[in-house]
Amino acid sequence: MSKPNILYIQSDQHNPYIMGSTGNNIIDTSSLDELAKTGTNFTNAYCASPICVPSRTSAITGLYPYESEVWTNDQILNSAIPTYAHSLGANGYDPVQIGRMHFNGLDQYHGFTKRLIGDHGRNHLGSPRPAGTHGDLHFTAGPNRKSLQFSGIGQNAYQIHDQVVTDSAIDFLKNIKEPFALSIGMMLPHQPFIVDEKMYKKYEGKLDNPNHESKEISDYHPYIQWWKRRTGIEEVTDEEIHRCRTAYYGLVDQMDKMIGNIIQCLHDQKIFENTIVVYTSDHGEQLGENGLWWKQTFYENSVKVPAIISWPDSLPSGQKNDSVINQYDLISTILDATNSKQLPRSNGKSLIEHIKDPNSKWKNIAFSEYCMDDSNFNSFSGNLGGEDIHAKPGGVQNRMIRLDNWKLIYYHGYESELFNLEKDPFEQNDLSKDKKYFSVKEKLENLILKDWNPDHISKKMKILKQEQKIQYEWAHNTDPEDTLRWNLDPDKDSTRLDTKN
Repeated sequence: MSKPNILYIQSDQHNPYIMGSTGNNIIDTSSLDELAKTGTNFTNAYCASPICVPSRTSAITGLYPYESEVWTNDQILNSAIPTYAHSLGANGYDPVQIGRMHFNGLDQYHGFTKRLIGDHGRNHLGSPRPAGTHGDLHFTAGPNRKSLQFSGIGQNAYQIHDQVVTDSAIDFLKNIKEPFALSIGMMLPHQPFIVDEKMYKKYEGKLDNPNHESKEISDYHPYIQWWKRRTGIEEVTDEEIHRCRTAYYGLVDQMDKMIGNIIQCLHDQKIFENTIVVYTSDHGEQLGENGLWWKQTFYENSVKVPAIISWPDSLPSGQKNDSVINQYDLISTILDATNSKQLPRSNGKSLIEHIKDPNSKWKNIAFSEYCMDDSNFNSFSGNLGGEDIHAKPGGVQNRMIRLDNWKLIYYHGYESELFNLEKDPFEQNDLSKDKKYFSVKEKLENLILKDWNPDHISKKMKILKQEQKIQYEWAHNTDPEDTLRWNLDPDKDSTRLDTKN
């Protein structure tokens, strides 16, 4: 058999529970559901960090953020660190990227030989060129209350970006010679929670409230209290909840149809059977569950990701696998399937044998971390200056471990949270203060801290921030060319909401 083709699709902020193949009977994800029928759907896949750049960096390198030193959306992957694209290229493939990757800095390739469509934002932090403000929807793409207030019917520029990406991918596939290695990055269903009227109406009035009703802010974990105040979501109205959730469902639906068009092209070209198709997302979306929105936390809706692997020629079809996996296991699987070299420092493990025999031995363990410096919201706005009145002195150093049915969330400077996900899938009963589970708590905390030092991370991030300031000022003064940028014209975003407060 000839080398398999590779199609790696990564969306942005797709909650894995908003898919038909994971049991959601409301959402129309017929394309992803069909893909799952041709392969294996992993239901307990975790990203290495519940925020874009660190997660994407880990997904392509197999390194934890503390190993790559990429913790925030403003940090830059060292070009000396190989990615799975490097390994594929070393094995004779011509790895091509189309769309979203969220690379910062001079290296916009990191092993890809071509990028046909770039990212929507500035390549260089500090560039004087507008970063893409979304026009009237400015600040709705980040963890900001405005994101909820301005949700509803309208036009989201990310939809336009993804359609351009889809068209480019189809053109590529129609003219490609096998074997190929294509990675596609989509923006949807990332907020702004704005979708066209047809998609909005499709789900309007059909959605239930979040599974986890909001409670008084004093009843939340102290760190979560701080986070809710920081992002302005101490209270969210029922009307906002339903409007945001409705728009999000519409965005997922629209993304699914685009993915379906790409996969249909594989069928039309009669190359689907010998193509390894992987679908995942960089992180989830809280969508009001646990009284929270967006990502940046370790609750299931935020830190879990969809993970589908299909290769009809060589792997079983129609499987659902509940084993705990790390997202970077997906790239290890691709490298294994193509007889490419595994990345030397990667933590990833190939899933090939586990897919062939789901009863084979597998260690159900996953880690994720989320760290932020102590001064400002630079991870979300790109602004390296200014003062944040909600800053947390010493920064944020949080980490999660999932081991079998146990999950522990470690908040540096606070008490941990402990959940038994088998008995408490909605994470409503924190067992950390129950003496019966002290030994479990101690074991998991020791595993978290075995090779991860929050004080070292805090010191390192302070150094990185000083370095970032120089790079920021360099870009501001030199105005380097954005070599790979999709123009996020503010006119591409619009909302029909009359109230803009």
